[in-house]
Amino acid sequence: RLPDAALLHLRLIARPGSPVPPSPTAYRAVVRCLVADHGRLADAVALKDEMLASGFVGPDPHVYSLLMAGFVEAGDGAKAVELHQELQDKLGGEPVLDGIVYGSLMKAYFLMGMEEKAMDCYKEVFAPESEVRFGTESYNEVLDALGKNQRLEDALNLFDRMLGEHDPPLRITVDVRSFSVMVDAYCAAGRFEDAIAVFRRMGEYKVVPDVAAYNNLIRHLGLNQLVDEAEVIHKEMGEHSLAADEETCVLLMEACFRADRVDDGISYFDRMAELELKPDASAYHRIVDGLVGLSLLDKAQEYFDQMREKEIHPSIATYETLLKAYVGVGATRLDDAAKVAKCVLLDENVVFSDVMRELLEGALRGEGREDDMAKLYEDVEREKAEAVLRAEEEKTRAEALAREERAARRAEAAAKDEAAAKASAAAIEAIIGHRRKTEGETAEPASTPNALDGGLLSRLGLSSPGQGAPQDTPIISTETKGDGQEQF
Repeated sequence: RLPDAALLHLRLIARPGSPVPPSPTAYRAVVRCLVADHGRLADAVALKDEMLASGFVGPDPHVYSLLMAGFVEAGDGAKAVELHQELQDKLGGEPVLDGIVYGSLMKAYFLMGMEEKAMDCYKEVFAPESEVRFGTESYNEVLDALGKNQRLEDALNLFDRMLGEHDPPLRITVDVRSFSVMVDAYCAAGRFEDAIAVFRRMGEYKVVPDVAAYNNLIRHLGLNQLVDEAEVIHKEMGEHSLAADEETCVLLMEACFRADRVDDGISYFDRMAELELKPDASAYHRIVDGLVGLSLLDKAQEYFDQMREKEIHPSIATYETLLKAYVGVGATRLDDAAKVAKCVLLDENVVFSDVMRELLEGALRGEGREDDMAKLYEDVEREKAEAVLRAEEEKTRAEALAREERAARRAEAAAKDEAAAKASAAAIEAIIGHRRKTEGETAEPASTPNALDGGLLSRLGLSSPGQGAPQDTPIISTETKGDGQEQF
């Protein structure tokens, strides 16, 4: 995702007199990127203002919905309500007839503790006389608002309405996310069997679950120590020809850890190698954190070392988890804590925080090892200098090797050219010899080659007797008599 590049290009096509003006979809895509992927709410609001000022696009409910959802996620319900009011004002004070904004508006009211206001909004937009239009996405947002705020019965009623209106391909009102939202609602209410049952109903409505939907259900089951049920869902996933991804394996690992099935959890993580999956820094952090939580520090260290061997940069959270664990054990593991601190100081991708520094220094000071910290810094500076020197040497070697390779390629090319020239000369000589033989050397003196022979020989840099004389003209030679006079 390149939000700044997207902003630049959008602003270019939004200039006055642009031959290709931006569409609402363009603004939605960039606002979604800014809000959902990068949390840049201020930039997204500024872009919304530019959209309104450009004159190309009017007040778009989808753009406002994305902004409202972003502020709700950031905990600012009042700003979300303010944006809804602004949209309503831009539309002439009339109610917004696109249902996409109402899920975020209800979430904002719930966030502000205004449950009655949220439910009044819900009843108003779903009243029989309401003209508000709802599609799959807008239905899902309202369903999510109800499910996440302990309004399960209302969510069930709305879900039944969505199922009743679902008539593919003419009208589609439920999708994978609709069922996942209901899974969330049931699990929030502790009704896990119902969550599994509604998940399995997707096929009845011609909805195909994806890996993300399976992972969502497995996550809920794992969080509640329902490992056996999670493994059954994982098995069904394979039966539907869906391959587990890295997130699936990590979720099953965490579920096993919570159920005190440590070996099974580690097995799920290790299985990723067999499945040709590549766990990232986040996945490694979760296994390290899980093993530390189970007081298996040596095992956690193994996966930390494995991560670094694979050149996966640990996050600062992984470093801090290990360092805190070693310091917490006491004097016997302070050397290990110092090694972790050294890794942090040598890693240019993270910063050794003051909190971690004080934690380690305090632990060493408590054991009378104040000088160890100074020695640690000296070792780090020395190794950094050595690393710089090695990098320079490697660069020099690489440049020398590149020069040698270029010289070798040039020599090889020259040798090929020379060999090709020799082969061509030999072939031409063979052709000339064959021609002379077939024409008969008695019919024409060998010393007077025809024009073709002369041309071929001259191209090869060769000359022959009589070259340059007109064809069929006898060659004039001179002889010197004994008295010094030349005779023609």
